[in-house]
Amino acid sequence: MKIRNRKVIRLCAKILAAMFRLLFATTKVRLRCGQQGPVPYGDWGSERFLMCMWHDAIAGTIFGGRSDNLAALVSRHADGGYVAEALNVLKIVPIRGSSGSSGTIAMREMSESAAHNHIAIATDGPRGPRHQVKDGILFLASITGRGIVPVVFACRSGWRIKGSWTDLLIPKPFTTVWLVSDDPMYLPPNLSRSELAPYREELQQRMDALNARAEAYARGELPDSSEPIVFTSRRDTPVDAAAPQPLETRAA
Repeated sequence: MKIRNRKVIRLCAKILAAMFRLLFATTKVRLRCGQQGPVPYGDWGSERFLMCMWHDAIAGTIFGGRSDNLAALVSRHADGGYVAEALNVLKIVPIRGSSGSSGTIAMREMSESAAHNHIAIATDGPRGPRHQVKDGILFLASITGRGIVPVVFACRSGWRIKGSWTDLLIPKPFTTVWLVSDDPMYLPPNLSRSELAPYREELQQRMDALNARAEAYARGELPDSSEPIVFTSRRDTPVDAAAPQPLETRAA
């Protein structure tokens, strides 16, 4: 049965957001970041980015910490209403629509929002295929000049909630989670959709490699620093020492 009453949906969204906040408050969050800093959380300075993530990482990316000046693309499907209300509760601006060729209105709204906000896009949603980069985020990067920051999520112990074409990764209480991001990827301006293919392939490779790295951390197969937050470049060289390096971070 579909719930269509806006007040009931908002109440359900508040309850759901509170439950996830409580769950993530028990976890230890480790960020491994590119030179731009702790995307998707904290103060990113004056520059704005497009945050590229997988659909199954939505919960971890949203609730792993608090974000400022963030908007997110949400499906116009009925179930997207719950997500949109949850984002409102978390003070994340929801943009309803598709990033594909049929999402003209959503693309225009994201272009306008990108002037002031970071934009989070689950690039393989809302119908899949799973973990496959689509053109929407690339097209948006080309017309706005914003860099695409790949972001992936993994956890040492979690649940997989199966959906029609993907699953949702939810960490178990008191586990360790990793949010790993890479340096921004910039595209030439005003590319046509037919010119996006090589950039789509590059972003796909970067997302796949980053995802494999995060999962290797979670399985204990890749040695990880003891520091909860580490700022490194893609070549693992230290960045500006003046950058903030807090000793501990937990979900808010």
